[in-house]
Order: sequence, then structure tokens, then C-alpha cells
Amino acid sequence: MSLIYFTPGPAQLYPSFESHVKDFVDQQLGSISHRSAQYRAIHQFTVEQLRALLQVPDTHQILFLGSASEIWERIVFSCVELESFHLVNGSFSLKFADYAHALNKYAHKYEKPMGQGFVASEIVVPEYAELIGVTHNETSSGVQMPVNEIHKLKTGNPNKFMAVDMVSSAPYPELDYSLIENAFFSVQKAFGLPAGLGVWIVSEKCLERAQQIKNTFSIGAHNDLPTLWKNALNHETPATPNVMGIYLLGKVAQEMNGIGVNNIRKETEAKAQKLYKFIEKYQGLSPFVKEKKFQSQTVVVANTEGASSDLIKALKAKNMIVGSGYGKFKDSQIRIANFPATSMEQVDQLIEAITAL
Repeated sequence: MSLIYFTPGPAQLYPSFESHVKDFVDQQLGSISHRSAQYRAIHQFTVEQLRALLQVPDTHQILFLGSASEIWERIVFSCVELESFHLVNGSFSLKFADYAHALNKYAHKYEKPMGQGFVASEIVVPEYAELIGVTHNETSSGVQMPVNEIHKLKTGNPNKFMAVDMVSSAPYPELDYSLIENAFFSVQKAFGLPAGLGVWIVSEKCLERAQQIKNTFSIGAHNDLPTLWKNALNHETPATPNVMGIYLLGKVAQEMNGIGVNNIRKETEAKAQKLYKFIEKYQGLSPFVKEKKFQSQTVVVANTEGASSDLIKALKAKNMIVGSGYGKFKDSQIRIANFPATSMEQVDQLIEAITAL
């Protein structure tokens, strides 16, 4: 029997993954030139499917890079001359701030303990910060910042660039791109694909800012925003891209468009509600994130009474793989991915398996 992965990335592969890989191999697409009309058609198709799925306007470009971590660097180079500001409540939001610091920017932080969330009314953005870094879904802790709070934060700071990390939640968040200049994700989580591709949604305003900064500071030599943008206008990338990843992402996004993103969101919420309800009642588990408005809909984190490794091992014996806690919570928590690739029936199977232990 095949394993079912409830891990928060890499995660369960999308159900149609194998058939799309076969089509890619059968068409010998791994050997085509990345400057060919054939590749440009693949690139354009994937961008069009993502634009439809995420409601991305023409003011924004959709760019392909190696990972979300690389995109952190691109955003800082492109939008920040001196200072950035980061909301930090977990390991990945902290890493974004660390990248800014490593690039010799002054990275302001507003920090909360893991498990706690943010609302716009409590946040004071430093006067000279040029960019606000927000994590919609903190993968390490299962905290989600409500989208309306992200929008309020931007509305209250209209002259600051906003960057939204939706690595472990896209396509779930319904962002308003008339407000949001940067958003990004990688494909090995909710899109159910192998790692190796990051997607950056970025506005014309950021392009203009990058061109200004370039007159005084470095904006990087590899995959700088003006070069990425120029190539994207021709449905290409500056360097040889991950053709298979881009092809597969287009096919998965097309299927998601067929289902309807609102239907995906509703099913995600229904599965999350079932998981949280179970965790609250089951004697050996409790939700790590206490406030319901901050509970992630895509990465459900639970405290375990005993060592989480015992539960993880017992579930693996039943062909179900759940994630361990992150960092210092490795041995006291489990993380359950609630991505589109796992069905309601598989969530029911997981609940039944835990109940039977």
C-alpha cells in the first residue's frame, strides 16, 4: 500500500502527478531548448493558469526561481535600500529577517512567541522601513495571519512595500494584489509537486524601485528583477529554468482552476475544521495555536502528551506520514499538512488511525 503524506513539505504529491510526468517524458520536453517556441508556450501556459487561479492582475509579473528562499533575497535586493520590517512569530518569518540582515539592511522585527498571531491594529511600522515582510502561514508553528489583517496593515502603510510569504498556504489566501506588491510560494507544499521551483508574484512598482536602487547599491548579479522581468515578457527566464517543474505546475494549476479556487478553499476549511475538532477532543492531543482566528487552515499543529516520535512511528506503521514539530518542538508536537492533494477521505483515515492507537 502506498504511503499517505501529511507532511508540511515536501508533501503528498498531487493525484495526477504521475500522469503529467509521463506526458512530459513522452513528449521529450526535458530536452527542448529554453529559448524555443515550445518552451515559451509552456511558460506562458503556466503563467496564465496561475494568473487565473490567484487572480493576479496585469500590473504584476509571475516569475520562476529556484526556491522561496531565493525569492527572499530577490525581494530585499529589489525593494530595500536601507531598512526593512518583519513580523516574526516562527522560524521561517525569522529567516526572512535574517536574509535582510545578511544583505546589510537594517532589519527591524516585531516578534511574538511561536503559536501567537498578529493583528494590524497592534503593529507600528518603523518610519524609515521600506518593506513590510509578512508570513501568511508560518509553517513551523501553524499560525495563520488573517488576510483581512494583512490588507489592513498595508492600507495603514500605503507607502511601504508589502511582501507576503504564502509558501505553505497558496492558493488558499485570497490576496488583493492592488494592495500587495510581492507574494511568493514554492511548489512542494500545497501544489503537491517535488521541490525545486519558487514562484514570485511581483508588481511594476517593485521593478521601478529596483531600477532606482541599482543606481546606488547592488541588486544582485544572478536573477536580478529587471532581468527577470525583461525575460518574462518573452515567456522566458534569464538562465536555464526548471522546465519540468514549470510544466507540472501549469498542469496542476489548470486542474485547480477546473475545480475552482473557491471550492478548494471551502474544502480546505472543512478538512481543517474536522482536524481541529478531533484534536480538541482527543485525550493525547491539543491544538498548539489557541486562538481560532490564528489557527492555520493548511498546516495543523498539535501538542502531544508523550513523545511525538512514538505517535509518528505508530502512524507510519499504518502507512501514514505526519510531520514532527519544528525546532525545539520536534519531540512534543506533530504537524499535519492539509493541502489539496489530501482528500477528506484521507483525513478521515488519519483520524481513525490515531483513534485506534
